[in-house]
Amino acid sequence: MQLAPATITRLVAKARQARTHAYAPYSGFAVGAAVLTADGRIFSGCNVENASFGLTICAERNAVAAAVCSGQRPVAVAVVTKEGGVPPCGACRQVLAEFSPGMPVILAAAEGDGVELCTLGELLPALFRLPEP
Repeated sequence: MQLAPATITRLVAKARQARTHAYAPYSGFAVGAAVLTADGRIFSGCNVENASFGLTICAERNAVAAAVCSGQRPVAVAVVTKEGGVPPCGACRQVLAEFSPGMPVILAAAEGDGVELCTLGELLPALFRLPEP
C-alpha cells in the first residue's frame, strides 16, 4: 500500500498530538501513534505507563484498540517519539500484524519534517499465525 504524502502528514500530526497526552512518569519515554483505516479515518493513542510495569500499554495498541472499538481495522501506522526512528515493540508489531501484515509504518520525531518509512513485514518477518482450521 502506497501512502500519499498528505496522508503521511495527517498521520504524523495525529500521532504527535496524541504523544502530548502520554502518561510516562517512569520511563519519561512519551510515544504517540496513529493508525489509518481503509475508509481513511485516523485513530490515535499514546502510551500509558503503570507502576505495575506489565500493565503498561503502548501507544500503538491504544490506537489499534480505538480503531477496533469503532468497527474499523488498521491498514497503516505512524509512531512518534522525541527523537524519532523508534519502531513499535515486538508486542505491538504482532498486534498490528493481526490486521495487516504488510502495512506501512511511518516513524517520526516529535518535531521536524523527516520521516522514515518501512513496512511491518520488514520489522516482523516471521509473525505468529495460527494454522487455518
